[in-house]
Amino acid sequence: MDTKKVWFVTGASKGLGLTLVKELLKEGHRVAATSRNAEDLQLAIGENTENFLPLAMDLKNERQVALALKTSHAYFGKLDVVVNNAGYGLVGSLEELSDGESHENFEVNVFGTLNVIRKAMPYFRKQRSGHIINISSIGGFTGNFPGFGIYCATKFAIEGLSEALAAEVKPFGVQATIIAPGYFRTNFLAPDSLQVPENEILEYKEVRDTQRLHQHEIDGKQAGDPVKAAKVMIKIGGEPNAPLRLFLGEDAYQLAQEKISSLAMELEKWKELTLSTAFEAVV
Repeated sequence: MDTKKVWFVTGASKGLGLTLVKELLKEGHRVAATSRNAEDLQLAIGENTENFLPLAMDLKNERQVALALKTSHAYFGKLDVVVNNAGYGLVGSLEELSDGESHENFEVNVFGTLNVIRKAMPYFRKQRSGHIINISSIGGFTGNFPGFGIYCATKFAIEGLSEALAAEVKPFGVQATIIAPGYFRTNFLAPDSLQVPENEILEYKEVRDTQRLHQHEIDGKQAGDPVKAAKVMIKIGGEPNAPLRLFLGEDAYQLAQEKISSLAMELEKWKELTLSTAFEAVV
């Protein structure tokens, strides 16, 4: 049985997406990869092979998304795994981020992902198989990061829609998995990836401290190895019974445990009030 799959990966010209594409090609998989500029993507991969199809695609343009998936399916003859990796970080307090800045983060991180899901599912439904992997973040499970409220909101949205997606597509033999990484040593925190507010409010000292920490201290020192993360994702893409959610990195694991523990304690603490809202039984 052929274990080599056809992958479709968005946001592949840098970061975790680029590492994933390189590792997939090393392992002999066939890969259609997208970026806003196909030439940059080809240069980043650094090799010409019939197993690699670089495509220019604007996530926010449904026609371009549909064309990219159609081209990929025609070129390889099928699609097996779709990875919604494209997205960017945004740091800034909820007060200081403008409506435009906030909307744009949702347009790319959430609605771009939805565009890909909508255009990929007809192929998966027809072939009665497929796997959609949505890249979230530990920030999509716990939002206790001052200055990352909007970014966390986009990733919480990804988690919610992915849970519903998993239930919706299961009857068609299609799987959905949420990958929630912690800090990995990619260029995610670099100036061309991490966006900051146009109009900062200096009174938000904790937010400014968080911003400086991520831009100047954490960047380049993240504990997570992106190559190892890519290998895990490839393994998940080949699992017949893949998990709905997979955290990546010790930091993500610890933060998830803390959130689960805190939630359980709070649930029990306020249990009486929670259960006090039912209609009284009629005697």
